[in-house]
Amino acid sequence: MTYATETKRRRTFAIISHPDAGKTTLTEKLLLFSGAIHIAGSVKARKATRHATSDWMEIEKQRGISVASSVMQMLYRDSVINLLDTPGHKDFSEDTYRVLTAVDSALMVIDAANGVEPQTKRLIEVCRQRNTPIMTFVNKMDREGRDPIELLDEIEQALGMPCVPMTWPVGQGKQFGGIVDLRKQHMRLFKAGEAKRDDEADETVALTAREELLKRFGHEFELAEGNIELLQGAAPAFDQEAFFAAQQTPVFFGSGVNNFGVQEVLDALVDLAPQPRPRISSGKSGNAVEVQPEDEGFSGVVFKVQANMDPSHRDRIAFVRMCSGKYESGMRLKVQRTAKELRPTSVVTFMSQRREAVEEAFAGDIIGFTTHGGVQLGDTITAGRADQADLQYTGLPFFAPELFQTVELANPMKSKQLQAGLIQLGEEGAIQVFRPHMGGNMLLGAIGQLQFEVVQHRLKGEYGVECRLMSSSYVGARWVTADTPEELKVFTEKNAGKLALDGADTLAYLLTSPYDLRLTQERHPNIKFHALREHAGLVLQQG
Repeated sequence: MTYATETKRRRTFAIISHPDAGKTTLTEKLLLFSGAIHIAGSVKARKATRHATSDWMEIEKQRGISVASSVMQMLYRDSVINLLDTPGHKDFSEDTYRVLTAVDSALMVIDAANGVEPQTKRLIEVCRQRNTPIMTFVNKMDREGRDPIELLDEIEQALGMPCVPMTWPVGQGKQFGGIVDLRKQHMRLFKAGEAKRDDEADETVALTAREELLKRFGHEFELAEGNIELLQGAAPAFDQEAFFAAQQTPVFFGSGVNNFGVQEVLDALVDLAPQPRPRISSGKSGNAVEVQPEDEGFSGVVFKVQANMDPSHRDRIAFVRMCSGKYESGMRLKVQRTAKELRPTSVVTFMSQRREAVEEAFAGDIIGFTTHGGVQLGDTITAGRADQADLQYTGLPFFAPELFQTVELANPMKSKQLQAGLIQLGEEGAIQVFRPHMGGNMLLGAIGQLQFEVVQHRLKGEYGVECRLMSSSYVGARWVTADTPEELKVFTEKNAGKLALDGADTLAYLLTSPYDLRLTQERHPNIKFHALREHAGLVLQQG
């Protein structure tokens, strides 16, 4: 039996951008246009009573930013769309990188005034490493911005691939008249204001009615016509195989906050974006196998663990990207790393923090189940069939932290709550927690300063723990391995004071200066120092 019919209906993608490019607003509008929600929240006002559906954590509502990725499922035109909204802030890039391992494509949002910004470039690099197809949406066309041709050049340089415009703007800022849909050969006319989706549809005029469009938009329409003609001569035609191979990006223009240009993006996600793709299993024995999404046996990978989505229940949800087969209610699952059997009582799909019980799900879907421990980021989950004994998906990254702080309790009686909170927050990847080899206070390692602030906020709000975070003398870390246990033992004995175990019990060497690593490598040439690891102690990258 195969599940090809169902898997072909799935589209699983992430929205990525630099902060403030309008990513979370666009997420809301895609949900609105699909009919998944009936009124869109605003992420602009901190004190607003209505917040973005995808921003559910209290600190997100206070600051008006996304600090955790969120998962939303919607139905549109008989397709099941799994949309993952990612944090734009660079301090939470690890969460975004892990989300990108769980999707088949990405939708990149560009601010028309600012172009391709630094965080967007970092995310592009991750997509390129994985050959993830990218669609591009140039947002905020109703504001004064850069010339669209200039923007395309910049996007092409950043992506290292040609742009293929699917829509084209007529004017911008105060002169923004709408967009020409090159697929449908009509112009959708812009009307300002946050209209609800159930209001009257936008006005469209066929391109064959050129005289009418010239009369209404004059020079702006003529300029758009000239640019379209120029691009059609210079830019390649859309090629789905090239797009799937991350060798070209379709580009759309619009204004998310005004619901404009969103329909074209949603239609393109159904028409053009890839279906679930095969996944490589490295295998416990090292034998790589390509697992097809329509295969019968259920399998998936845990790409996110989120504690306390429902603070009243102190729950922990493991998010699983299904890679093959079918999930059915009541199914027994197995964690490949430990061979432990799971019998989750609650398996759900998501609309941000709202959950719906799952009766069945297929490859490409994101499902979540409540866990009380025993499940880590990167774990492969299967149905436990005999033919899945060697299955092991890889590719979930953990980056060596660059910032460290120690935790000091305001109330020493809360040490158990602190330990439980840090273990859970470490398991979900909100922070990296290190236990010094020689004992002492736990160390928190982060990529960005804001991670510390979020963890401190969550320890207080979710675990009732008041703590101070004190600066540390460490400036970095590297995971260590050796070819033989004897070599590792000698290294450990000589450097015990600068070693720690992380949340996966992987040994790490803590750096006290930028020169520390080079000197230590010279003294211990048989030890390998790694800047990147995958889950379960598998380290990937030296440096």
